[in-house]
Amino acid sequence: MKRNAKKFPWGRLSVLSLVGFLAFLGSAIKADQTDLDARVKTFLESHDWGYGDMNVPSVDGRTLYDIIIKNKYKRALEIGTSTGHSGTWIAWALSKTGGKLITIDIDEGRHREALENFKTAGLSQVIDARLGDAHEIVPALTGTFDFVFSDADKDWYTNYLKAVLPKLEVGGCYTTHNVSMGRGRRGGGSGGYMEFLMGLTELETTVDSRGNGLAISYKKAK
Repeated sequence: MKRNAKKFPWGRLSVLSLVGFLAFLGSAIKADQTDLDARVKTFLESHDWGYGDMNVPSVDGRTLYDIIIKNKYKRALEIGTSTGHSGTWIAWALSKTGGKLITIDIDEGRHREALENFKTAGLSQVIDARLGDAHEIVPALTGTFDFVFSDADKDWYTNYLKAVLPKLEVGGCYTTHNVSMGRGRRGGGSGGYMEFLMGLTELETTVDSRGNGLAISYKKAK
């Protein structure tokens, strides 16, 4: 046993040194985020998504981003990845809140292209992209979510909401793409989805019609 072994003088570490280290660490993190922001912006600007490959228009992508940033959401689920436009907006926001996205698509080609897009945008580290049938994967998901974006098969919208709603935290947001209020409470969407959605008293829902129609539903406390 070495009785005279030197010990690191933690007690002598000055407050100024500690503050300086934390400031350096904060600056490094900020620089990394700035670099990522520039990379994502370049990626989005270089891709003319339009309405192809069943992707959302940029106005809807920006809305999803803003919702996550405003509420500091961290556990997100996307049903219907397509080639990754909406997922890029969602994951970009989550990179700032310290969150993670699970996104699901059944089409192998779109899934593969989305993985490449996420990599190019520099967001792969915050995305868990799953290939498979959302009809089976969504009900089997464990844990809770505070943000959900549903943009898969429209005739299954009601089933997706029924499966996820118990897992949505109070204060969380469930968003649905390609819907409208239409006539009365029925509105757009398939299988009477909007009528079902608007009838849920535990959700407070509005529809943003600036893009392709986005229902934004916040879960209230019972």
